[in-house]
Amino acid sequence: MWYKFKAALFGILALCLFSAIGCKKKSSAQTAYYYWKTGLQLNKAQQALLQNTASNRLYLRFFDLVWNEQRKEVIPNAMVSVNMPLQDFRICPVIYITNKAFEHTQPEAAEQLALKVSQLIEKMAVKYGISYQQVQMDCDWTVATKESYFSFLKAFKKHSKKQLEATIRLHQVKYPERTGVPPVDKGLLMFYNMGKLSGDPHAPNSIYNAADAEKYVAALGHYFLPLDIALPVFSWSLQIRNGRLMQIYGKIDRTQLDVNANFERLDNGTVYRARRSFYLEGIYVKDGDLFKLEDMDRERLEEAANQASKYLTPLENRNIIYYELSSVNLSLLKEEDIKEVSARF
Repeated sequence: MWYKFKAALFGILALCLFSAIGCKKKSSAQTAYYYWKTGLQLNKAQQALLQNTASNRLYLRFFDLVWNEQRKEVIPNAMVSVNMPLQDFRICPVIYITNKAFEHTQPEAAEQLALKVSQLIEKMAVKYGISYQQVQMDCDWTVATKESYFSFLKAFKKHSKKQLEATIRLHQVKYPERTGVPPVDKGLLMFYNMGKLSGDPHAPNSIYNAADAEKYVAALGHYFLPLDIALPVFSWSLQIRNGRLMQIYGKIDRTQLDVNANFERLDNGTVYRARRSFYLEGIYVKDGDLFKLEDMDRERLEEAANQASKYLTPLENRNIIYYELSSVNLSLLKEEDIKEVSARF
């Protein structure tokens, strides 16, 4: 009898174990993409990627807010022009704001600025047939500008009556008592551009590297806002001359560097040296110049996702936003890669 009881108990425990494994909670994260160019016109590959991995969820930069020195006022700049129908898209307007805009805006003037921005967003949304429920503000504010910026956010929320989200940098997560926490419904953690840009060809990848991120990620679970996260899917090349960083080029990638006979690829695989002086897409390249390629392949993107998800506070329907749609290198990242990375949250 005892043996029968033990066998039955073992069977129940085994069934519970397998049920627990089989019923592991499925990720509820939602995928989306940024689009940052001034003209919205997607090619077939971009449309397919957006549809198949993000159900057409797009964070669209509407315009920038900049300080105009001649007019002595904050004005909209680089407004997006939409060149395709958007009835099947789910759009969140994004406004990029330079910190200098708030260096010249007193807290008491933020109310009027917020009203103008809210009205302009609505005007553009009507023009392009966009229905939206939330707005995202992207500003790398400082201690000196936080009062004006936060006043603007409060006023914008009042006027727009939309859900409001603000981008958050890693240093703002780590030092909230100094930088403040924006008065918004949700934050968007920008999990990239965390390393130093330098003329050292052996420096870590400045778009993402785990060592730099590790200095900040432990603070993620203690932040005072629920956080979505933005991950990088772009690349750039750093032109280095005699140990000095000359320029950054977002349009020069591995395919161009690999096939150009004017370059030789060095042993580390990400640095190319010019064999002679020549012009590359209108850019003067001097004999001996180095081009350091920094990109995001599946392995590095998975590493970033694993590192961030380990510390982020659990959140239902967290948005995983990839920056940005027009710069996704489909030779490095496939649809399945994006789906699997998002599922880690």
